[in-house]
Amino acid sequence: MISIIVPIYNAERYLEACLDSLLSQSEKELQILLVDDGSTDDSLAIAKDYAAKDTRIQVFHQSNAGQSAARNIGLQHAKGEFIAFVDADDQIAEDWCERHLEAIDDVDYVQSGFQDKRPLHRYQFTSPCMRLYRRKAIEDLRFTEGMIYEDVVWSVDIWLSGARCRCIPYSGYHYTANPDSTTSKRHPDAEKRVFEELKKRLSCASIKGKLIVYYTIIRLKIHFLKQ
Repeated sequence: MISIIVPIYNAERYLEACLDSLLSQSEKELQILLVDDGSTDDSLAIAKDYAAKDTRIQVFHQSNAGQSAARNIGLQHAKGEFIAFVDADDQIAEDWCERHLEAIDDVDYVQSGFQDKRPLHRYQFTSPCMRLYRRKAIEDLRFTEGMIYEDVVWSVDIWLSGARCRCIPYSGYHYTANPDSTTSKRHPDAEKRVFEELKKRLSCASIKGKLIVYYTIIRLKIHFLKQ
């Protein structure tokens, strides 16, 4: 079974399309964990409505604590052998789960792409989405709570763990450029925090690990300069 974790915050405009894409998967053995992060719109009502119609869906609610905390709640309740993350304003192609299951074989996670962007190497994308994880490979990892850009730190932790990855030439994840998303704007304090978290990992990293962290820091600085 695949446990799909969906953190939700004020996503009423996009949520139905997201959930329809999950329920349309060719792979039917799913556990869909919807974690509402204190939404003030109709997101929670939409989630509960879908759960009432499909027993594979479970809904959780927390006071607003951020995407990291929502994903961690999902990880606590995930029962599947495999785990995936989908953001509430995105969708996945109907064969997304099937294609990743076929490819995971003897590795710890499968990395794919989004829209027309396919992965050239495992370090190309820092989103926790666009991957199918083997549960045992990430069961000791959690998202750093109380920060923005937590997905960057999560990805670095995956890479430093030595988890085996397979990249596939597939781009069935459909990302929505949401102008209301947290990362659509600059957050200087959050940028400082993510660099602090990355630097912490340098102290205990191997030589290869240090190269991975430095590479991520440089890419992140370039990204912020372009915003």
